[in-house]
Amino acid sequence: MQQDKPGLVRLRNDALDIFHSALAAVDPEEAVRRHVRIEGDVLSAGSRQYDLKACDRLLVVGAGKAVAPMAKALEDLLGDRISAGMLVVKDGHGLPLKKIRIQEAGHPVPDARGIAGTLQILDLLEGAGERDLVICLISGGGSALLIAPSEGIDLADKQAATKNLLACGATIHEINAIRKHLSRAKGGQLAAAAHPAAVVSLILSDVVGDDLDVIGSGPTVPDRSSYRDALEILQRYEIWERTPDSVRERLSQGSAGALAETPKPGDPAFRRCDQVLVGSCLRALGAAAQTARRLGYQPLILSSKVEGEAREVARAFAAVGREILSSRNPLKPPACVLMGGETTVTLQGAGRGGRNQEFVLAGAIALDATERIVLLAGGTDGTDGPTDAAGALADGFTIARARTLGMNPFAFLKRSDSYHFFKPLDDLILTGPTRTNVMDVYMLLVGE
Repeated sequence: MQQDKPGLVRLRNDALDIFHSALAAVDPEEAVRRHVRIEGDVLSAGSRQYDLKACDRLLVVGAGKAVAPMAKALEDLLGDRISAGMLVVKDGHGLPLKKIRIQEAGHPVPDARGIAGTLQILDLLEGAGERDLVICLISGGGSALLIAPSEGIDLADKQAATKNLLACGATIHEINAIRKHLSRAKGGQLAAAAHPAAVVSLILSDVVGDDLDVIGSGPTVPDRSSYRDALEILQRYEIWERTPDSVRERLSQGSAGALAETPKPGDPAFRRCDQVLVGSCLRALGAAAQTARRLGYQPLILSSKVEGEAREVARAFAAVGREILSSRNPLKPPACVLMGGETTVTLQGAGRGGRNQEFVLAGAIALDATERIVLLAGGTDGTDGPTDAAGALADGFTIARARTLGMNPFAFLKRSDSYHFFKPLDDLILTGPTRTNVMDVYMLLVGE
């Protein structure tokens, strides 16, 4: 950290405080408590009510990084009314529960434990009847954790397809369109498995636009994508030829009409399905803005729907900070500019990092030698790419500090190695598992 620049230490500390306030605002346990309540024998979820006296069984299933604390809130509310439950969560994201079982599994690349947990969920739902109520918990990460490969596709092929998608720069909407058509659980198929039971899904959004059919690959909502969409995405990113034969065969057959599509709007499986959005990125940004105002900054939320290549979005965001310094537009310093969303990284080397660390590295280069600005980007799930960091922060002197250590920032950016750039600078944000997930938070603090 640059200790001798007036006000810089405070800016950096304030940035971290604002980020942590955003995390606290989307605590999954509290999110469920805000939207679910019980009065006597009536369970209310959002605007819907369910008579528990009329239910033979109450089952809890789900997948994602945040579903363990969501389930804990349900156990506290419902206790022994819960008949059984099964969740699949990312390694390190489990909690001790009384009635609901948890399977930890690999993420973002799926593994055999994810398959085992998903098959247990499908087995639990197989006998669901019309007098049963299923509460489905869904959060970010569910797509990789709720894994039951379609017939003819083995785990190795699913893993290879996932790795190709994660490296090519595809958006989460595109990635999940493919995942749905290689699965027996995603894309509305979990609702079909639970039919004719009543299903209410409690959803913590981690996708731009809060599209319910994309969050966790929409296991309980109609699927708007098709086999043809999935095939064209692989071709568009020029990874079709590198895709395993079994995946190409399935998508080709589906595109030709030889396979049944995922459930679409109007399917009877959704007749008794309801969804409740319990948390989103916009709520996190609102809490961050409140904290920034309390700390003396004028806040501005630019957008909660940011997408694009991380390094390109970062350069544009850095330009906003420089504009505030030079023209006091669109805010007068001290200012806090906030965005939320999920950028992508097209891997260009064998380095290690994540979209938030790459965002901050590109932004630091754009802000080189600029005073009174701190840039932060962090994943609300506490994990940025295949690293133990949630993200990173930088200021106008970060590049100079790196050069004194003999590091060339452009070389690190070129080989997608942002983690090893920020680690010796002690500028990584390390939160550990947050057990929540509402996309990423981007922040510029501009001092007086």
